[in-house]
Amino acid sequence: QVQLVESGGGLVQAGGSLRLSCAVSGRTFSNYIAGWFRQSPGKEREFVSAITWDSGSTVYADSMKGRITISRDNAKNTVYLQMNSLKPEDTAVYYCAADPNGYRSTRPRDFGSWGQGTQVTVSS
Repeated sequence: QVQLVESGGGLVQAGGSLRLSCAVSGRTFSNYIAGWFRQSPGKEREFVSAITWDSGSTVYADSMKGRITISRDNAKNTVYLQMNSLKPEDTAVYYCAADPNGYRSTRPRDFGSWGQGTQVTVSS
């Protein structure tokens, strides 16, 4: 129902910044939630951030809180993740996901649509 395409990943030095983008298309609902997750080899997919499409309410994982900002542009149907002060441990594949039901969950299983992921590598 919802298609998502991430972009903006790449290689950055520790302390640097990246802005990830997620283009959203297809059927969405007024209360749907767009979220970001990340996954490193051998680790479970973990929640990073989420935003409600209607009100713009945001939530952040403690591990990155204060260093990231999630936002959305309704006109462009795009959600962004601005990441600053990046650390080597932030290295992962970052995924954009959508929950059309507005469950306000941080569990991957509750997000029905996923992008292909974009690699973020932070060097020391």
